[in-house]
Amino acid sequence: MERLWAPWREAYITAPKHEKQGCIFCDKPRTECDEEAYILYRAPRTFVMLNTFPYNPGHLMVAPWVHVGDLENLDRETLAELMDVTRQCVQALRTAVRPEGFNIGMNLGAPAGAGVVDHLHMHVVPRWGGDTNFMSVVSGVRVLSQGLDRTYEILRPHFTRGA
Repeated sequence: MERLWAPWREAYITAPKHEKQGCIFCDKPRTECDEEAYILYRAPRTFVMLNTFPYNPGHLMVAPWVHVGDLENLDRETLAELMDVTRQCVQALRTAVRPEGFNIGMNLGAPAGAGVVDHLHMHVVPRWGGDTNFMSVVSGVRVLSQGLDRTYEILRPHFTRGA
């Protein structure tokens, strides 16, 4: 029998589910090293970072700098930049990893699946035919073919340094 090891998932699985532990979209950009925080791009109103618990390699998140949980609390300029930067993510992923499709969207509120309820963010997930297989269906395990450091290395050149 072969074994699939995914030790990095333990931190996510064992983390308390109801305790507020800060906001990754506020805390991670404060770090001094974008590479350690997996931040790929900083724009005036938004930024792009790798999802550290991705559905697929290249799973990006675009978040506004402002800490808000609802779309109606964002000004028009931030909303426009959110979509423009999302488009840049699609272009970068098309060039860098050549996906066959994308899932793009956001989960607003815990019942909708939001892991970070108070800070909205857009998910950009590259997809390939057959990227979901029996492992996800039978055992609830996702097999990822690439580590975060390598994904960052591949994608970083496709984003120009923002503000």
